[in-house]
Amino acid sequence: MTDTTAANLFLWENWSAMHMHGTDYDVEGLIADPSSRPLDWVIRETVGDLTGKRLLHLQCHIGTDTARLAMLGAVDVTGVDFSPVAIEGARSIARRMGVSASFVEADVCALPESVPLGAFDVVFTSYGTIFWLPDLEPWADSIASRLAPGGVFHLVDLHPFLSVFDDVAPQPPLSVRYPYFTREPLHFVEHGSYADRGADFEADSYAWQHTFEEIIGVLARRGLVVERLREYPVVGWKALEFLVEDDDGLWRLPDGAGDIPLMFGLTVRKPVGAPRP
Repeated sequence: MTDTTAANLFLWENWSAMHMHGTDYDVEGLIADPSSRPLDWVIRETVGDLTGKRLLHLQCHIGTDTARLAMLGAVDVTGVDFSPVAIEGARSIARRMGVSASFVEADVCALPESVPLGAFDVVFTSYGTIFWLPDLEPWADSIASRLAPGGVFHLVDLHPFLSVFDDVAPQPPLSVRYPYFTREPLHFVEHGSYADRGADFEADSYAWQHTFEEIIGVLARRGLVVERLREYPVVGWKALEFLVEDDDGLWRLPDGAGDIPLMFGLTVRKPVGAPRP
């Protein structure tokens, strides 16, 4: 395990424990009334009808979205995360909700045999996932090898364009702070978590920039075909300090701050004629 991965694992172990009991994830509210906290419209629009689909959820964290996806009709649902605390929490949530899902503690770039090859109709990941990965090549291998022929991969995440802007400035205008084409990790000191800024916790984190060319290119090189690409003026979390929250729980730029894409949704398909791994 590299030093950067170890630092990120320490961070997510603590964040997972915090999110199991925090107000933003509201685990107890979700368990008591799942309909009160549905998946947002961007994810629902992206994944479409999941009825009867075998689903693999990468970087599932504590499994709240995994449970919601299962409740949309997905079957043989598997969630994967590298944090043991997150996986323990996900299993607890699924059990208490009566949701049929299994969870595997693993690096999404090196999936074990317990996540079978060619077994899934849908692979899904969303919201703050790929910038934690230093190399998308093995990530794309995991996706392509686990998809059944005809299966689709859905990705909803931060728009690469947004990733260059100052995320701690308290007010507009937008200003460039980070490089776009760098291959070096970006180091941050996290205070609290993205879901609880006031928590008494501090730790290092490391993130990597990935260009649109890289994201689509690594998938295309594995024979996956782009079916859908959408850009959105909203994002799933407060990615900039001066974003404002909509009634639907998503975040956007305030009036007069500009008009840029904040998030994107991508769907690629493994051709039916593709050989099984």
